[in-house]
Order: sequence, then structure tokens, then C-alpha cells
Amino acid sequence: MPDVILPVLDEAEALPWVLERMPAGYRPIVVDNGSSDGSGAIAAAHGAAVLPEPERGFGAACFAGLTAATAAVVCFMDCDATLDPRELPRVAEPVLAERADLALGERRPEPDAWPLHARLSNWLLALELGRRTGIRLRDLGPMRAGRRRELLDLGIADRRFGWPLEMVLKAAKRGWRIEQVPVSYRCRTGRSKVTGTIKGTARTIHDMGAVLR
Repeated sequence: MPDVILPVLDEAEALPWVLERMPAGYRPIVVDNGSSDGSGAIAAAHGAAVLPEPERGFGAACFAGLTAATAAVVCFMDCDATLDPRELPRVAEPVLAERADLALGERRPEPDAWPLHARLSNWLLALELGRRTGIRLRDLGPMRAGRRRELLDLGIADRRFGWPLEMVLKAAKRGWRIEQVPVSYRCRTGRSKVTGTIKGTARTIHDMGAVLR
């Protein structure tokens, strides 16, 4: 069964809900990226494997988790309770069934869950990705699944917010079969640090723009 990589920075409020809803057989690996709110201890108390990653950055945390994982198939998801872990089996299924090499959760947001500025930037990045690769995506979803060894072989270099885009870009260029699966998207728990703020969205666009360049 898959390992689930959960990059975490100060998600003490959301962690219990996320970990309690982890499907049976899916092993959570919480990568603590310098939390100051006790997130690591909370994750350990809820049965997760906890890996500290001192290098700050979303991609650094994802890479550390990918390196530490042992399952043949791995999943990634945000740990702010916007995504429901109970939907992980649906996202992982195309990869487990060897129908796809990379599966992305296409977010279907509830009201007010996905700010307009974040949704627009995501749409523009997906459009540019399609122009460059011919892969038509509607969302660069943060819930995703792929094979661990092949993901490592992609050689993803970004260690910030460009990590998710670089993964899809390199996978598309290698001819991977990429499938999208609808997933629900909820209002987050706790303070948003990225797409919930204009500053966070701008930082993400900057990092992803660097990947495209």
C-alpha cells in the first residue's frame, strides 16, 4: 500500500483531522519543515512517521519524504485539511492499476475554499504547461500519486513551491500517462501560508515561473 508524504509547517490544528482520516494501509510520513507549534509531536502521537527537514521549502520537504518512503507507490497531499485523506485511494488507483504513471487530484472546491487569485494563477500555469507539453490539465492538484522510483528518477531540482509544477512538467516531457481524478476541496483549518494569501500566491507564481524558465 502507498506511503503518504505530508509536508508540514505549523499545522497543529489540522493534523489530528487529517491523520485520523488516513485510509487503512496508507502510511503517513509527516515531514516537519521547521514547525514551532508542536506539529511533529502531534503527528507522532497520532501514529505518523515524523521526519524533520531543516531546509525550509515545500519542495525540500517533499523530496525528504520521497527519499524516506519505502512503498513502491507514494502519495502527496497538503496537510491543512483542505483535502480529505479518505479520497487518497481514488487518486492512487490509476497508478496502482498501472493505468497511469502519475495521478493528480482535480480540486472541486466548496464555496470560499479556493480564493479567486489562487484559482486563476493555477489555471494560467496549467494552460502554459499544456502549451509546452500538449498535456491538457485543469488543475495542478496537490493531492497526487506516482511510483517512488520513477519520481526520484525525474530529478526534480526545485526545493520551493515550484516542486509540483516541475514534477508534472518533467513527467509530461518523458511521455508519462497522466490522469486527473476529481477530489473535494474544503476550507482550510488554521492560518493560510500560501494560496490563501496574495503574498503566498505571488511567491508560488514566482517559484513556478522559475521552473518554466
